[in-house]
Amino acid sequence: MRARIDTTTPHSARFWNYFVGGKDNYEVDREIGEQIKGIFPGLVDVALTSRQFLGRAVRHLAGERGIRQFLDVGTGLPTADNTHQVAQRVAPDARIVYVDNDPIVLTHAQALLTSTPEGATAYLDADLHDPEAVLRAAAGTLDLSRPVALMILNTLGHVADYAQARDLVRRLMAGLAPGSHLVISDSTATSEGMIAASDAYNSSGAVPYHVRDVAEIAGFFEGLELVEPGVVRVPEWRPDAAGTEEAVGAEGAVDAYCGVGRKA
Repeated sequence: MRARIDTTTPHSARFWNYFVGGKDNYEVDREIGEQIKGIFPGLVDVALTSRQFLGRAVRHLAGERGIRQFLDVGTGLPTADNTHQVAQRVAPDARIVYVDNDPIVLTHAQALLTSTPEGATAYLDADLHDPEAVLRAAAGTLDLSRPVALMILNTLGHVADYAQARDLVRRLMAGLAPGSHLVISDSTATSEGMIAASDAYNSSGAVPYHVRDVAEIAGFFEGLELVEPGVVRVPEWRPDAAGTEEAVGAEGAVDAYCGVGRKA
């Protein structure tokens, strides 16, 4: 597996890991990270607040909506407070399936394969572009006849075509039971700085990542019941749910939006 890992070009999972303070990255990732910080320092805020949103969303779903199953697609490299850790602190019997097809992430899968005795955690080598295969594999750990929280965080930008990205989300949600929830967060083309940072990253040789308009992020939730406060910047989604955890200032300037929607 190590032979498949290219350490000569930047990689999105390692790059993001560097931005959230992780250690699973290489010099090439840190170099482009520092370059982009120089272009748009606000991307650090995007990374941190997006991670904080994950915690608030999972706590809300497990604590207030009784969700006990989580399907985290495009999970990336493990850092502190991964989905299973947050969920199982609230509900020890929660079951979590992580999905990724990246060799770098897969080498770290063992770090994710921990669980409370009452719950379960599994890791799948599967591809977002084949939703039906993801669902079939997830059914080995999750009961898809019961509600599931589908988490797709900072991942859909890897699907260049918006119509295709929406179709992939639709197909995943189609395989989940009523009462399931969709959780999405992503960087948005809401400032010149973010657009410039995206262009610089995509010119680095890494697999491109496409930032989208806010209306396009909202479009992923078509047909679902949006949980209040709807599609908003990531620091603005139920900030009181986590007390005063937000350490990033200038909340209105964060170029990332999120939302949670319920399948009726």
